[in-house]
Amino acid sequence: MQSLFLQQSHDFPFEKIAAIDLGSNSFHMVIAQVTHGQLRITSEFGEKVQLAAGLHHGILDEESQQRGLDCLAQFAQVIEDMPAGSVRVVGTNALRSAKNRYDFIGKAMDIMSHPVEIIAGREEARLIYVGVSKTMDHGELKRLVVDIGGGSTEFIIGKQLEPILTESLHMGCVNFRQRFFADGSITKSNFQKAVTAARLELLSIQDDYLDEQWDVAIGSSGTVKAAFNIIKENGWSKKGITPKTLKQIQKALLEAGHADNIDLPGLKPERKNTFAAGIAILTAVFECFDIKQMDFSVGALREGVLYDIMGRYAESDIRERTVNYMLNQYHIDTEQAKLVTHTALSALAQVKDNWQLKSISSEDLLRWSGLLHEVGVGISHSRYHKHGAYIISESDMPGFSQQEQQALANLILRHRRKFTQSLEYKFTKSDQQDLDRLSILLRLSILLHNDRKEGDMPIFTLKAGDKSLHAEFLPNWLDSRPLTLANLQREADYLASDGYTLTFS
Repeated sequence: MQSLFLQQSHDFPFEKIAAIDLGSNSFHMVIAQVTHGQLRITSEFGEKVQLAAGLHHGILDEESQQRGLDCLAQFAQVIEDMPAGSVRVVGTNALRSAKNRYDFIGKAMDIMSHPVEIIAGREEARLIYVGVSKTMDHGELKRLVVDIGGGSTEFIIGKQLEPILTESLHMGCVNFRQRFFADGSITKSNFQKAVTAARLELLSIQDDYLDEQWDVAIGSSGTVKAAFNIIKENGWSKKGITPKTLKQIQKALLEAGHADNIDLPGLKPERKNTFAAGIAILTAVFECFDIKQMDFSVGALREGVLYDIMGRYAESDIRERTVNYMLNQYHIDTEQAKLVTHTALSALAQVKDNWQLKSISSEDLLRWSGLLHEVGVGISHSRYHKHGAYIISESDMPGFSQQEQQALANLILRHRRKFTQSLEYKFTKSDQQDLDRLSILLRLSILLHNDRKEGDMPIFTLKAGDKSLHAEFLPNWLDSRPLTLANLQREADYLASDGYTLTFS
C-alpha cells in the first residue's frame, strides 16, 4: 500500500506551459517550453489593463472589466490549443478585493477554457519568491524580495529556494495614484503624503522583517524594473537602485510636475501615470528597511507560477507539504486518515469514468480532504466538521488558490450529517457537481471506517449513475456490522435530500 503522506508524483505531460497574471495594473502572459525539466521562455505578452482603476467601493466597473476581457481574448488566441493543466491563470489584489469578481471570472471563462484562480496575498508573495529564487542564485545569502504591484506590495525574506517570511500589504501604484496623484500632478506635498502613507502601512511588518535581517535586497516587477532601467539608461549608478539614485528620480518627477510631462530615458510611456506613486512606495520601503542597494530580478510572479506548474507533477508540490504540516499541527489521527483516504481513492477509481472525475485535481482534492477531514476535532467533536471547514477556509495554505481552499473546505464541511450544507462561496455548476460527487465518496469512506479499526479495509464494488450510487459488499459482510448498516441507511436519507439515490447490498 503506497504511503499517502508522501508526494504523489506524476510524469510531466506537457511540452509547453503558460502562466497568465491578472494583475491590478497589467495583465501578462508568458509561454515556456519544457525540455528535460528545464524552462525556456518562448513568448511574452502584456497589456496595461489597470483593473484596479475601475474598482469603486469594492465593485469592478464595466469599463475595466471590458478592458480585461479584451486583453484575455487576445491571450486566448495563443493558448486555445493548450490542454487543461498546462495553463494557470492567477488573479491578484484587484480581483481579491472585488465583490463582483465572480461575474468577471465567469465572463473570462467564456473566453478561455482554463480556470481563473484567485490567490491570497501571501500565496502571491510565495510565488514571487519562487520566480526570483529560480532565476537568481545568491548561494547561502538571505534575501529580501520586494514586489510593488498595482494593488498590493509583497515582501519576502528567504534563503535559497525557501521563503522564511511572506507578507502582502494593500498598497500599490494604482491605488496610491488614485489616492495621492489622481489629477496627474506631482508636488513635494502629495509625494511626501504618499511616502508617509506607505510608511504607516509598513509599520505592521517592519519590526519582524528587521529582526529577521537579510544580506541582499531584490526588487521585481513594474516599478522596480522601471526605476532600474532609468538608472541604467541615465548612467546614474552601476549598483542598481540606491538612496542616491532614488533621490535623482524623485527630483526628476518633481521637476516634471505632472505625469504627462515626465521625460526619463528608460521609462515606458504607459507607466508614466503610476510611476510617481510606485516611487513613493519604493522610497518608503528604502527608508523603513534602511536599504542601501537593491538589485532587480527578471523573475517574479509569472515565472513562479510556471515553476509551480512543473512542481505539481514532481516531488515538489508545495501543497503536499502544506497538508503534511496541517496533519502534524492539528494532531490528526493519521492511521484513521490513511484508512479513509485509501478507501475514498478506491471508490473514486471505480466511478471516475461514469461520474467524469478523471482529472488529477479531483484525485488530489479527495485525497487531501480524506487526510484532513478531522482537522477540527481538537476544537469540538460535536461540530468538528464545521470547525474543520473554517480552519481550512481561513488558514494561510501555501500552494493553494482560494478556489482550491474553498473546495477543500466544502468537502470537509459536508463529510458528515446534512449533505446540503454549504459555504458562502460560489462554484460553477460543473465544479459544484464534481464536489457533490467527491463529497459522496468521502462520506461513504468515512462511514465504512466509523468503527476506527486499524487495518480493516472493506471490499466493495460501486456502480454509479447520474444521481445514483450502488455499493455491493462481500456476502454477509454487512450482517456482521450492524452499525455500518444503520449508518448506510441514514446516509441514504441524507443524500436523498439532494436528489441522490444510495443503495447497497
